[in-house]
Amino acid sequence: MKIWVDADACPVVIKEILFKAAKRTGVEVTFIANQPIKVPSIPSVSALQVPSGFDIADNEIVKRCQKGDLVITSDIPLAAEIIDKQASALSPRGERFTPDNVRARLNMRDFMDTMRASGIQSGGPPPLSQSDRQLFANHLDRFLTKNLS
Repeated sequence: MKIWVDADACPVVIKEILFKAAKRTGVEVTFIANQPIKVPSIPSVSALQVPSGFDIADNEIVKRCQKGDLVITSDIPLAAEIIDKQASALSPRGERFTPDNVRARLNMRDFMDTMRASGIQSGGPPPLSQSDRQLFANHLDRFLTKNLS
C-alpha cells in the first residue's frame, strides 16, 4: 500500500500531516507535481517531478497507482479514475471519494464548468478550515490503521 499525492495544489498543512504520518508509520508517500516539491529527509517520502502539461501529473498517478493505494487529490476526474482502479481517494478537505459518490461529484463538476463557461461566476472554494484539516487527518489515520495492520 502506497500513498500518491497530487502535489501541485496540495496545501502545505496537508503535506505536513502526510510527512508526519510517513515518519510515524513508514508508509511510502510520493508527491507528484510538474514543479519541484521539497520534501523532508524521511526514508519513505519522495517527490517526483513530471513535465508541465495538461494532466501529466494526474496521468502519472493513474499509471503508478495500484489496487489498495490511497491518492490525495482535489481533482474529481482523477479521483474517478483511481476509484475505477480499486484504490482509494481522499481530498485535502477530508472528503472520501467512493464508488457511490464520485460519479455524482463528477456530474456536479461538469455542470459547474458549463456554468462558468457561460459567464456565471461561482467563486472558488473557501479556505481550508481547521475542521477540514481535522477531517483529513482522521480519514488518513483510519485508512492507515485499516491498511497497515
